[in-house]
Amino acid sequence: MRVLMPLPDRDFDVTEAAVPWRLLTDAGHEVIFATEAGGSAPAADPRLLTGVLFGQLGAEPEPIAFYREMTEDPSFRGPLNWKSLDPQSFDGLLLVGGHAPGMRQYLGSAALRKTVARFWATGRPVGAICHGVLVLARTIDQATGRSVLHGRSSTCLPKYMERSAYLLTAWRLGRYYRTYPAYVEDEVVAALGGQEHFRRGPRVLTRRGTATDDSAAFVVEDGSYVSARWPGDAYLFARRYLEVLKARAR
Repeated sequence: MRVLMPLPDRDFDVTEAAVPWRLLTDAGHEVIFATEAGGSAPAADPRLLTGVLFGQLGAEPEPIAFYREMTEDPSFRGPLNWKSLDPQSFDGLLLVGGHAPGMRQYLGSAALRKTVARFWATGRPVGAICHGVLVLARTIDQATGRSVLHGRSSTCLPKYMERSAYLLTAWRLGRYYRTYPAYVEDEVVAALGGQEHFRRGPRVLTRRGTATDDSAAFVVEDGSYVSARWPGDAYLFARRYLEVLKARAR
C-alpha cells in the first residue's frame, strides 16, 4: 500500500517521521514523500540529531539511525509537490510533527490543507502525531464549514509538555518550543468542538515508548483516524496505524 507523508522543507521531527517510515517499509508498504515545491530532499530539525540543549532532549539513537536510512530513500530524495497530489492514488496519509520555525511552512499551508481535505473525504486511514494534528485541526470540511476533526476523538501535543519544554529552554533557545502563540492543545480542542473530545493521556515528561515497550506511550483511535502526542509515542503510533491499514486492506 502507498502512504503519503507530506513534510516541510526543514525542521520536522526526526522520530515522528523516521519511526513510522521504518515500520511501514518493513511491513512492505511504500511511503511517498511530498514537500511544497517537490524535487529536493527536505531536512529534519538539526537540533534533534545532535541534542537540543547540551546534547540532551534530542532524538534517541535508533530513530536517528532510521532517519539516516530514510534520507537515502529515492522518494525522500525526490519528493512530490503538495499541489500535484491526487489523494485517490494513496491508501493512507501520515501527518508528522515538529516545533521549530521551519514547521510553519507545513502547518500553515492552505495548499496542503486542500489536499488533506480531499484525502480525509475518502475515509482512508489518516495518522497524525504531535503538531501534525494541527494540520487536521485547520483543515475545513466544505460540507460543514467546520474542522474535519469536529466531534472526533483525538490527542496531540499536550499543553503541559509544550509549556515545560519552553520553560526549560527559553533562557537559551527563546521560543524554539513555541511554534505559535497559542498552545497546540488549545487549538486542537477548539477544532474538536470541546474538551470532552480531547484525550490527554497519562502524564509523562521524559519516559518514551520504544520498539519493545509501550508502557509510556499513548495513542487515540477513532475509526480510521489515529493520533498521538509526541515522539515518545512514535512506535506505538506506527504500529496502530499499521493495524488500521491492514484492516482497510481486508
